[in-house]
Amino acid sequence: MDPYDTSDPREGVSKGAATNAQKPDPWSRFSAWLECVCVVTFDLELGQAIELIYPNNVKLTEKEKTSICYLSFPDSYSGCLGDTQFSFRLRQSVGRSGSWFGREDAYNRSAPVTLQKEHAHFHGFVYFRQVKDASVKRGYFQKSLVVVSRLPFVQLFHNLLQVIAPEYFEKLEPCLETVCNEIDQWPAPIPGQTLNLPVMGVVMQVKIPSNVETSEGSPDKQAQQENLLPAPMVLPSVHELDLFKCFQSVLIHVQMLWELMLLGEPVVVMAPSPTVSSETVLALVSSIAPLRYCGDYRPYFTIHDSEFKEYTTRTQAPPNVILGVTNPFFIKTFQCWPHIIRLGDLKMSGDLPKQVKIKKLAKLKTLDTKPGIYTAYKTFLHKDKALIKRLLKGIQKKRPSEVQSAILRRHLLEQTQSFIYPLEQYLLSLMPPQRSVSPWKTPPQIRSFSQEEFIKTLEQAGSQLTSVLKGDWMGLYRRYLRSPNFDGWYRLRHREMTQKVECLHLEAICAADLLAWTKDKSEVEIVDLVLKLREKLVRARKYQLPVKEQQLEKLEQSIQTIISSLPEDLQTVLHRQSQSEPHEH
Repeated sequence: MDPYDTSDPREGVSKGAATNAQKPDPWSRFSAWLECVCVVTFDLELGQAIELIYPNNVKLTEKEKTSICYLSFPDSYSGCLGDTQFSFRLRQSVGRSGSWFGREDAYNRSAPVTLQKEHAHFHGFVYFRQVKDASVKRGYFQKSLVVVSRLPFVQLFHNLLQVIAPEYFEKLEPCLETVCNEIDQWPAPIPGQTLNLPVMGVVMQVKIPSNVETSEGSPDKQAQQENLLPAPMVLPSVHELDLFKCFQSVLIHVQMLWELMLLGEPVVVMAPSPTVSSETVLALVSSIAPLRYCGDYRPYFTIHDSEFKEYTTRTQAPPNVILGVTNPFFIKTFQCWPHIIRLGDLKMSGDLPKQVKIKKLAKLKTLDTKPGIYTAYKTFLHKDKALIKRLLKGIQKKRPSEVQSAILRRHLLEQTQSFIYPLEQYLLSLMPPQRSVSPWKTPPQIRSFSQEEFIKTLEQAGSQLTSVLKGDWMGLYRRYLRSPNFDGWYRLRHREMTQKVECLHLEAICAADLLAWTKDKSEVEIVDLVLKLREKLVRARKYQLPVKEQQLEKLEQSIQTIISSLPEDLQTVLHRQSQSEPHEH
């Protein structure tokens, strides 16, 4: 393998994608936010059916359309009358064109891993209305307005639906076209910037979190924002749910739920409605932020789902997924699963929400199974009694739900950061020393991750030293190292470390006197160097490696100087080759 080549085939951009990125296609601003907007209706002969899809040029496969149809309606057991909002997540069909990859890399590079656009899944956000209507055969008007996106912005898109859905159900189709045209005028979703998103006379103001600190726009921009009419509806977050509300009947088990998520254990959430099901699953997934949950998760899952057979087979162990369901039939289907969270309607015990109990899996038999967490799991760490006491006291003091959520979110964030810190420290020790990076040699290798070596480091630098929680930290790490979440985290961090080494190598090359090196070299060696340096330069720009542009320009000049020192016939060949190469800027 070429020492100068550290390409990652998964990061490649197809030639078609590069061409598409050069000319803006219709609806390009719209598609930076949404894939499409669908209307799903109930037809007496066909059942659920897609009535229309905007924009018209969106190509969904038949499988995707069928899945969206079934996932956009609550099942009959939920008895949802009036307006209901919930969300789902859907696997994209294999072989779908990935022409957006080139454009979207910029967003994913600056967004936190938990908010990045997904390559293989769509998120669906549903506003379902079921009201009595004598003019309809079944006596009910039943329709869902669905927003489909690759962005996991549950708060933003539910707020968008609250603005557009009631109006759409009154005025129908023309209003939807207007909405899509308005979204097509929105600024790009740039993390770290305050964005104003106008729709139907309302301006939603959002700020997408960034994984790098960014300064806000110029003072002129700020002044323009202040003159907004109407005054904007400021959304405190594009994605954060009311964590306290989602967990209020399982508060005393938050420690267990955090561990199950961290370890990527198979979990089923059985809820009374798609709203509770989807919010609980999304809250569980977010509980290990800033780590990304690397297994599959389905906020709302039905027996019509294309993965139903795959996920309910008894011939193998349950997969590492979290499924949110409402159909009681699933109790029988999931009897062999290790962790089932059965939620009922919230009940109060005096001022406090009644807490569900841990129960034996053997008791999970009948359709009227009582609420509880059915599992044999024993936590590695002890409960944080001070946190539970503080939250329960907050309920008695009528502390606002958003304040309770902030306390809970901060606790979970600190716990996750405390857990991940020793792993990050160990990774740093695997990096080659900067002094070993030479412009004349292959970039040095990153040392392999050794689980036993890492476990030994915990005695001096483990989470048990930084966290108030006591328990079997070693056991938790050993189990985590075998989980899909560790695998996903390590792959991502290894890719970042490889890029860092590549940047150091490139910087060393830029700082070196390349012309002096060529003085006693043969023409073959010099041409070989020119080709490798060009390849480095193309990669640096293609993947936007964090190397200063002045350094890249200096390298470009050095390449030209080296070429000028060669005989004219070779200069002509190299210049010709340079013109025929696709330049990635």
